[in-house]
Amino acid sequence: MEHKEHPKRFFRHAISSPFIFMMIVPFVILDLFLEIYHRICFPLYGLAYVKRSDYIIFDRQKLSYLPWYDKVFCTYCAYGNGLPLYTSAVAAATEKYWCGIKHQRARIKALGDEEKDYLEYGDKKGFEKLEKTNLDK
Repeated sequence: MEHKEHPKRFFRHAISSPFIFMMIVPFVILDLFLEIYHRICFPLYGLAYVKRSDYIIFDRQKLSYLPWYDKVFCTYCAYGNGLPLYTSAVAAATEKYWCGIKHQRARIKALGDEEKDYLEYGDKKGFEKLEKTNLDK
């Protein structure tokens, strides 16, 4: 809560607030479309649902010592920061299903090692073996 260390910035904080809170619109739209996709496509693919509550965690607003306005901010931040993580987890499960090939360059792992079971980048023989196995089924 670094902002509390800067009470002289109140005016700056007040100016930025509408820009922070207007992000709720794209968040809700993303969330709506993501859930439609997740609930329809994952059963069709035979994939287990990604557990939303592992990524979007509402707990800080339960702290009795926080004033009501901080509880509102904490709820908003939990949603605003958890939703992209949840989106990324759904996308990673989709990517693993459709394209289990590692990227050429390592990427930042916000969700852990989701690529551990992927084929190595450039593993043509492994890909061809997988293709042949799938055609034989």
